[in-house]
Amino acid sequence: MEGESPLADATTIGVFRRTTVHSKSDSVTLEPGFCRLDTMSNRQTIAQNLGQIRHEIEAACARSDRSPGSVQLVAVTKYADLDWVRDLIELGETQLGESRPQQMCRRVDELSGDVRWHMIGHLQRNKVDMVIPAAELIHSVDSVRLLRKIESSAAKLGKRQRVLLEVNVSGEESKDGFSPASLKSNWAEMLDLQHVDIQGLMTMAPHSDDKEATRPFFRQLRELRDDLVANSDDRLSLPELSMGMSGDFEIAIEEGATLIRIGSRIFEGLERAE
Repeated sequence: MEGESPLADATTIGVFRRTTVHSKSDSVTLEPGFCRLDTMSNRQTIAQNLGQIRHEIEAACARSDRSPGSVQLVAVTKYADLDWVRDLIELGETQLGESRPQQMCRRVDELSGDVRWHMIGHLQRNKVDMVIPAAELIHSVDSVRLLRKIESSAAKLGKRQRVLLEVNVSGEESKDGFSPASLKSNWAEMLDLQHVDIQGLMTMAPHSDDKEATRPFFRQLRELRDDLVANSDDRLSLPELSMGMSGDFEIAIEEGATLIRIGSRIFEGLERAE
């Protein structure tokens, strides 16, 4: 038919304006007309998704008068095929997050490159010894007992382990973490630990279809951080706030997030190998 795009057939998946999306080390240009599913490699799809995420990070930073460089994307690879993770690293994303200690340690051996691993999932005390050699940052310290175990294990390795304290701001029974009150009551003891470097706080907001509903929880974490800093006698600055995931990271950035944990958005459109 006259005027019909030559790409318009059963394999087309959408219409795009000409635009180029960038990752740290690659770019993908989408031509006018239709984008064919069979012409997009996994790497191109990941690069396209990253480009959109970066655009949204920049927009959220602009709205809150922040530099995009003040926000670190932690790419969550828990459900990603190993080849996708390799593509991600080749695209320049080297801050990776895992929820399962065994999988994180296995991937440390399987993957090359200057990768910084973040332990973001629930951490049992009996898994601490395997995690500490591999973890750049542990986001999910949710009890004094776990913190003491990390202190002991790090001391044996001669390491000062960087951690974040997980806070259950919403008070949901299904979530782990310190309550704000319990964190404050144990704060003095935490300040005396020698082999733990408390970098900040982490939280997860309750799931909601309304993104704006997450704002009070992110704001409360920031305000709690500010209170703790004021009561640390200049011993800690707590620069990091790990909050915001695929569905709510823009609101988290507006409320002060420095680390955002994104998984499903990065790998959207890919099918896992059987």
